[in-house]
Formats: sequence, structure tokens, C-alpha cells
Amino acid sequence: MTCKGICVRYKAQKPVGTGRYASGQRRCQICEIFIKWEGLWCPCCGYRLRTKPRNLKYKAKLRARVEADSIEAEANSISAMEKELAEAEAKPKSKAKSKAKTTKAKTTKAKTTKAKTTKKAKEKTPCQYCEKPYVFIDKHEKNCKKKPQNDVGSSESETIAIKA
Repeated sequence: MTCKGICVRYKAQKPVGTGRYASGQRRCQICEIFIKWEGLWCPCCGYRLRTKPRNLKYKAKLRARVEADSIEAEANSISAMEKELAEAEAKPKSKAKSKAKTTKAKTTKAKTTKAKTTKKAKEKTPCQYCEKPYVFIDKHEKNCKKKPQNDVGSSESETIAIKA
């Protein structure tokens, strides 16, 4: 596994404003070069290419960049869908009415995104024996200490244990 010089054809220039890994470049440790290559293996030496940084600081930067790009792409797709809906509504009606509806659509979008981000609290139901609220009521009621059957059963098991 040595460098044969083929990798020089695929040598990548350092991008301005973004990181090498974020722009799709990969690094070969044997050839010691960043290349623009789609495969997992170096075309020159056959060694596995690195697609992520090793340094903790740069890993965090890459992760933040990827998350920001995904959020931006999602926002662009949502705005494109809103534009299509607005255009579909605007065709049969006048321009004044369509402007009012697009602002209404934007406010409903904002409300739906808020609803998605908030966590839903699981509904708690009170136990019929001890009256404490629980999420998994069935599991609790089987083992509830105030359940009449559990008190009787526990005393029987104690007497059996004493007899033996």
C-alpha cells in the first residue's frame, strides 16, 4: 500500500468559507492529500478514505454545519410548498385576497412548527386503589400495595413460608 501518484489527478483545492469535509472532500492518510472522490477507497493506493475530521473541535463544526444545512433545506422546501399553494389559490381569485391568505398560511406554519417542537406530556390516570396519577396505570394497579387482593395474597404467602 504505497502512493502511486494517481491521487494527484484528484487533488482538491481548499474551499473558501466552508470546511473540506463539509464540501465533500476526503483525505487519504497514505497519500497525505485531500481528494475530490466519491468512493470510500483511495484510487491511488486503495486505502480507506477519511470522510470526517478526527479533531473534536472540527467534528463539532461539521455537525453544526450539517444541521444548519438540513434546517435550511427543510425551510426552503416548506416555503416552496407554500408558494405553490399560494399560486394555486391566487389563480381563481384576485390579488388582494391572495395576499391575505399567504400571510395567514405563514402564521399557521409558524404555529405548526411550534407544536412539533414542544414535547407531548403523557397523560396520567389516577390509580383506583391509591389514587396517585400514573402514566402506565395497568402496570401499577397489578402491583399496587393498597389493592385488596395484594394484601390477602401477601399474608398467605407469608404463612406458607412459615410452614415450610
